[in-house]
Amino acid sequence: MERKVKKNLLAKPKKLSTKILERKDISDDLWLIWIEKPKDFSFKAGQYCTIGTGDIERAYSIVSSPHEDTLELFVELVPPPEGNLTPLLWELSVGDTVSIRPRAKGLFVFKPKLKNQLMISTVTGIVPYVSILREYIHNNQNEHIFHVLQGASYINEFTYDGELTQLANTYPDFIKYIPTISRPNESENADWNGATGRVNNLIADYIDQNNLTPEDTILYGCGHPEMIETVKDQFIPQGFQVEEERFWKEDD
Repeated sequence: MERKVKKNLLAKPKKLSTKILERKDISDDLWLIWIEKPKDFSFKAGQYCTIGTGDIERAYSIVSSPHEDTLELFVELVPPPEGNLTPLLWELSVGDTVSIRPRAKGLFVFKPKLKNQLMISTVTGIVPYVSILREYIHNNQNEHIFHVLQGASYINEFTYDGELTQLANTYPDFIKYIPTISRPNESENADWNGATGRVNNLIADYIDQNNLTPEDTILYGCGHPEMIETVKDQFIPQGFQVEEERFWKEDD
């Protein structure tokens, strides 16, 4: 006897279509976009969404926190031949559409067990930390101390330094923000008067100065793979737990 196969009407489609609501160019290879958040799309602060155009898709950490109405993304242009998706996204404007997978993914989320949260990043690697901090403040929490260290080559690559500086000034008891420039002698950085050097070279002194220990501190590394490997090689042997999220340029 032939059996009829019933369609699962509750199954989510593999891809959804969403519209670009806003765009802000930061530099000649960095920009922000805000896209519609599909109905029933949920995520944890620090997770990523998968967007694309045509058959090309890539994962991007979400800047927004879960309570916000739109999805905010910070994108770096990777030119061909290494880059496949970002050159296509670069050409899109407000009103254009992209595809998005219906579920967010990722394990790079807030781990609340330890009081001190040492968050280390390079350029776009700041994204999950912004999401986590926005959500933490939205939930009126204050039991942890967030130490956010961000490295960049040029001042205009920080992007969220204004927001993070304001948060650090507003909540000085539990948010610390230290941006650092690795090329202080470049003309583009002439106005810089903050920390200098690669971010991974600042961590040991910062840990010592703030009396951070493996018993009360978790480290997060997000961004350039070499930075993450350096952090792991240096601090895992000391007993620190290190969570990682790699941003490979080949995976634009």
